[in-house]
Amino acid sequence: MTESVAADAAPVTMPETQRPAPTHDPGFLRQRRTALVLLFLAFTFSIMDRQIVSILAEPIKLEFGLSDTQLGFLGGLAFAAFYVTLGLPLAMMADRGGRKTIITFSLATFSAMTAICGLAQNFWHLLLARFGVGIGEAGVNPSSHSILADYYPPEKRSGVMSIIALGANVGMLLGLVLGGFVAHQYGWRAAFFVVGLPGVLLALAVHFFLKEAPRGFSEGRASAAVEPPPLRESVAYFWSNRAMRHLIAASMVAATISYGMGQWQPAFFMRSFGLTPAQVGVMLAGVFGVMGGLGAVTGGWLTDRLQQRRVPWGVWMIAVSQLVMIPFQIAAFLSSSPYVALALFALPAFLSGFYLGPSLALVQSLARLRMRSVAAAVKMLCVNLFGLGIGPMLIGVFSDMLRPSLGQESLRYSLIIFAGAHLWAAVHFYLCGRNLEAGLAEARRD
Repeated sequence: MTESVAADAAPVTMPETQRPAPTHDPGFLRQRRTALVLLFLAFTFSIMDRQIVSILAEPIKLEFGLSDTQLGFLGGLAFAAFYVTLGLPLAMMADRGGRKTIITFSLATFSAMTAICGLAQNFWHLLLARFGVGIGEAGVNPSSHSILADYYPPEKRSGVMSIIALGANVGMLLGLVLGGFVAHQYGWRAAFFVVGLPGVLLALAVHFFLKEAPRGFSEGRASAAVEPPPLRESVAYFWSNRAMRHLIAASMVAATISYGMGQWQPAFFMRSFGLTPAQVGVMLAGVFGVMGGLGAVTGGWLTDRLQQRRVPWGVWMIAVSQLVMIPFQIAAFLSSSPYVALALFALPAFLSGFYLGPSLALVQSLARLRMRSVAAAVKMLCVNLFGLGIGPMLIGVFSDMLRPSLGQESLRYSLIIFAGAHLWAAVHFYLCGRNLEAGLAEARRD
């Protein structure tokens, strides 16, 4: 590797067809580690800002007199509407260049809008601020995944993407603990300031220190096309690739369950067991933050190793993990003790993150070089429109429908209904594995 690669983000003077294969040059490795750390932190901050509403839901509900449907809308669709709308245009820009600029601007925007949530005086003010959070977050992940795919080869990609996915658990942990503690001591408005403003400083760090590798560099290849294909052509390719199609469907269903439950579990513990936000924040952070983080890393590590033995095995392992969660979650929601419920949630918390890193990595591997940012955005559009947008609101709707007959316990049974959907996700992960070898071969035809 030349000095220009180690020293610069994107050595534009080097023709794409003449880019060398990756080396072990210390400058390049340092640049790659810095990119991983910065993008991990960016994802961590995005999840912390995204999920903060869950731990603040009850005090916000009491102050503004909201229904569960409105709370679900704030925590889900209000964010996801703009997130998914802008995700594709920003991803198309990223496939043409300027990925670092998109990440920097997006990070600064969603961090500032999270802080502005603390100034809301009614439901509509908070709704508009959450729209702004969604607008900001739309540009971070597709560009991040594309950059990392250029730094890390396919055989290391699931593990690396699992480290990025670990940011979801770290962000959730920080959001629960910081949000719960600050809300208890200083009110829910202060919590938005505390989790939002540090992201603006991180945006400056990304601007000055993040570098980009050339596209396809990790695989020693480059795209034959100077410009990426039109969106319609990319989407048609994703649909025709059966492995990609089932992977996106599986991720969409798994995320609907995960985001929906994650949004409402703090409220479940407060309503059913009479706990405070600070108590719930510490308890859930210990189980879902720690166990979920371990699961995300373990899932990526296992997938990398199983795929080296036989390509479909990693995805099939994830399908099994989806099925194992069902009885434990149902038993936890039926428990009469918060401590028994937490103990039962430990295994599902560990397994729920198994799919995150491998699914992010496989989307990059199944996409052609100049489709990678768009591929990440299409997956995230589906995952977030249904998972983040519909999941929390649907649980709230079910809870409101069940309230006349079940009263305070309606949320408990709404969550139980959702647990059964893991079976649906498992079917799609299995079908993805069956078509994976053919899908990967198709993606290499650049």
